[in-house]
Amino acid sequence: MSIQDLDPKVVWKNFYALTQIPRPSKHEGKVIEYLYNWGKEHGFETIKDDTGNIIIRVPATPGMENCKGVILQGHMDMVPQKTSDSPHDFLQDPIKAYVDGEWVTADRTTLGADNGIGVAMGLSVLEDPSVKHGPVEVLVTYDEETGMTGANNLKPGVLKGDILINLDSEEEGELCVGCAGGLDAAASFNYRKYNTPAGSKGLKITVKGLQGGHSGMDISLYRANANKVMARMLLPVMEMFGVKVVSFTGGSLRNAIPFEAEAEVVLPAENVKAVKESIQNIFAEIKAEFAESDPSAVLFVEDVKPADKFIQAAVMLNAVKAMLACPSGVIRMSRTMEGLTETSINMAIVRTEKGKITIHSLMRSAVDSAKAALAQRVRCIFEMAQADQVVFKGGYSGWTPKLDTPANKVMMEQYQKVYGKPMKIMATHGGLECAIMGAKYPNWEMVSVGPTIKYPHSPDEKVNIASVARTWEYLKAVLANIPRK
Repeated sequence: MSIQDLDPKVVWKNFYALTQIPRPSKHEGKVIEYLYNWGKEHGFETIKDDTGNIIIRVPATPGMENCKGVILQGHMDMVPQKTSDSPHDFLQDPIKAYVDGEWVTADRTTLGADNGIGVAMGLSVLEDPSVKHGPVEVLVTYDEETGMTGANNLKPGVLKGDILINLDSEEEGELCVGCAGGLDAAASFNYRKYNTPAGSKGLKITVKGLQGGHSGMDISLYRANANKVMARMLLPVMEMFGVKVVSFTGGSLRNAIPFEAEAEVVLPAENVKAVKESIQNIFAEIKAEFAESDPSAVLFVEDVKPADKFIQAAVMLNAVKAMLACPSGVIRMSRTMEGLTETSINMAIVRTEKGKITIHSLMRSAVDSAKAALAQRVRCIFEMAQADQVVFKGGYSGWTPKLDTPANKVMMEQYQKVYGKPMKIMATHGGLECAIMGAKYPNWEMVSVGPTIKYPHSPDEKVNIASVARTWEYLKAVLANIPRK
């Protein structure tokens, strides 16, 4: 069965169209063109701002002109993650989405349901004449995943609505009314390269098969971080057996938990057996520790031709020590919302290239002071390890929950009517654009909803089919009952 045959057909048709358009973050030119043309071809007022955000505006259904205006909001970009054996080119190839039982998933790549399914629902509201609504604007933002660029550059006063319904939540039945703020950290070590001694042997060490996932939504699942795993294996063999690192590559996105890492090393020939045994023993310990969260973790240690040069040993050792000392994972759970992460950090990307070792982390917290304290902790760790530079950027505050708004009341009432049970009010540890846009439009009432999506930001990403259908019916009911002005 094709995903276009699923119900509701209007939603899956629009989602399928998005899967056919390459749209990784910061490469959204084709999808911007598609959305702009889609709006124009349907005869809707369509605006493209200087950043690339798309706004499509339609008037109210007759008789609902006095309802508060609603903005349905999602982001156009997707996270480009794939398994190492996938030939997929995210800049050229369509996503190969398919039905797998109760889910829609993709062939060894991210699916892009985050946030393609939300954008598809927004477009479907505009397109489906059976949907009753007041004035509606669909806002599709540029580059949410790697910097919230579209939200940051959205101009005040452009949007006319009163209620923002963000369609980027990933758990059906939850009404999100708040989110964490974030801050990027980048530590770097300058290094020189030295000639590999004659008679050395080369090894390539690869960690694969970890679950990875979204560094906000999935950080509390305590999955292994491939960068930390690799550093943990490297440190003792560097100190005991003269192992020198040629390269270290781990992770690819600031907001994804790294599920693969690779290091190439050189070492004295007489120590090869001992080094292999040490690495395998350490990995066995790690795999046992993460047996529940990462049961498919695998290690490869391969003989390779020794590289001509290696990274300055003292600098690399300091960097590896700093990677192990620097936290990555949950720092503190919320004391006010059960099961919610308050503060966390994800050691997302490690690279050794062009004379620099760079280590990128993303910090999140619902409490700005806690985020600042964590940043200070990270800075101190890397400075004590003699990093040449520690830079923080991209900071934004969280979205503070407001529980007693008219929009929340409608969302709760209609959920009870559609589902026959109460809706759960929650906040998310992920970063939502609501936090940024709400500061520019302080009059907005804001909520976030969505169907159930599992494992976003990883090649295991999937969206529940029945959840999409129920969320669509719920969204239609909400729009039909939006408060009057």
